Formats: sequence, C-alpha cells, structure tokens
Amino acid sequence: MMSAIQQQICQSLQVLAPQEGYTASLLEEVRFMRADQPIERTPVLYEPSIIIVCQGRKRGYLADRIWHYDAQQFLVLSVPLPFSSETEATPEEPMLAVAVKLNLALATELLMLVGESGKQLVSAPEGMVSTPLDAPLLDVLHRLLKALQSPLETRALGASLLRELYFRVLMSEQGGAIRAALACQGHFGRIARALNHIHQQWQSPLNVPMLAEKAGMSVPRFHIHFKAITHTSPIQYIKSVRLHQARLMMIRSNLPAAKTALQVGYESASQFNREFRRFFGRSPGDETRRMKQALALLPPAELERQAISH
Repeated sequence: MMSAIQQQICQSLQVLAPQEGYTASLLEEVRFMRADQPIERTPVLYEPSIIIVCQGRKRGYLADRIWHYDAQQFLVLSVPLPFSSETEATPEEPMLAVAVKLNLALATELLMLVGESGKQLVSAPEGMVSTPLDAPLLDVLHRLLKALQSPLETRALGASLLRELYFRVLMSEQGGAIRAALACQGHFGRIARALNHIHQQWQSPLNVPMLAEKAGMSVPRFHIHFKAITHTSPIQYIKSVRLHQARLMMIRSNLPAAKTALQVGYESASQFNREFRRFFGRSPGDETRRMKQALALLPPAELERQAISH
C-alpha cells in the first residue's frame, strides 16, 4: 500500500505527465515517463541515469539477470547500457516514473565530499543497480516534483533539489556500488572509457583492438571485462548502439530505412532491415510508427503552460 507521500508524488506526476510516453520537464536533466497500457519486453538504450518508478512496475533484462524497479526500488545506470525493458500498467493505474540524467560533474563533486567524510568505496562497481527507495529520497523527490510545477520555484530551487536527490542516491542502500562505478576505478573505469568512446563515435569506424587500446588492455582481457560489465560482446554492443541510433533518426527526422542504413554504417539496406527486425522484433517502419506514439516529448514551453494552468 502506498504511503501518503507516495500518493502525493503520484498526484504530481499525473499533472506533470498528462500523456503517455516521455514528457520534458522544466529542468533539462529531468523527464517524466507514463504508460497507460502494459508494454511488452522491448530493447532499450538508457544513458547514465536514475529511474524512479512511483506507480506501476518495470523490469529490466540483461543476459540472465532481472532488475525490478517499482514503487519499492529504483534503478541507477552508471554507464550507458542496452538491455530489454518490460512495463506493467493499466489505464486505472498507469506507470508513472521520473528519469533523471546523471550529471557526471555534479556526481564527481559529491563523490569527493562523501570521500572526505570517511565513507569508503567498499562495494564492487556495478553498471546497473536496483536499490530500495527510502524515505529521504522520497522526500526530496516529492519536493522536486512540487517545484517543477512552478517555473519560479524551478528556477529558484531546482538545481539545489537535484543536487540533494543525487546525494540521497549516492547514500542509498546500494550507494557504495554506485559510488564505486562513478569513481571509475580499476577495470570498470577502463571499460567505462571505452563505452563512452563508442557512444561519442558510433558513426566512426570502431573495432575491438582500437577499443582495447583505449582501455589500456590486451584484446583478450578487454573482451573478458567488457562482457562482465555489459553482459554482451563489444561487437554486439556497437551493433545495438547503432540500431538504437537508427531508430532515433527515423523517429526524429522521418528518414527512410534505406537512407538511415547508410548513415549508421550499413552498406546493405536489406542487411539493415534484417538486423533491425531481429533486434526490435518489428520492421523499421512498424517500429518507428509505434515509437512515435510512445516517445512523444512535450516541449518545455508547452509544459510550462500546463504547469501554470494547474
């Protein structure tokens, strides 16, 4: 059963996320997620972020592991990861969630403060962590959502509330694993650098020896540590990033599949269509139409008008 503060959070999200899909907020780092119907297991690519589901339930699948994120526990990704996600929702009880992009500069500043306090990085780093949603985090989330309903309060309080939310995440039950990951120590840090390079240069030629060199590892060691963190091979990871980028291109720019295939590095449109269908379970055209409905973003100006009217 929901606590009083959780009920108030959901009431705020009903206002801030009036339609299905993603809704932009008055803060660049924060978006709202809503689903009024269940969403079958589908490939997703999350950037480093904090995902707090306040109503409904989501599950993440990566290799043979399952992560649950719902009204009891939230998800943190410290590196960009492609995985599969499934959503439980109904029109009577829609899935309502908050997605907060990780600002690595702010996270690093807070990590230094936590380190100076004597908190040690005793946990192994994890690329994806599901951790209990505690009272201090619920409290700051409640205050952040109330502020985001007012342009003035957002300008006055938004940055400080976001900073507090980051701090509560770093100090949560699985905060040690999150802090260790964000500190980019050891093999995890080397693979994280390679992952960031893939996401910055996905349109350029990429190969495993070059990525291993950037990570300062031999090719065999790079393969071992890469798979331990991402649960997939470097080549499959690169392919998934390019297919996700292709889908995004077609959604945003209405590019045809054949032209998109060339832009993401495929020489053959037929090969692109085959691999796209194998990965997403739908043809490029069908998937683009579906995602345009699911991922519609309200522009901040429209959100501001809605916030004022409520």
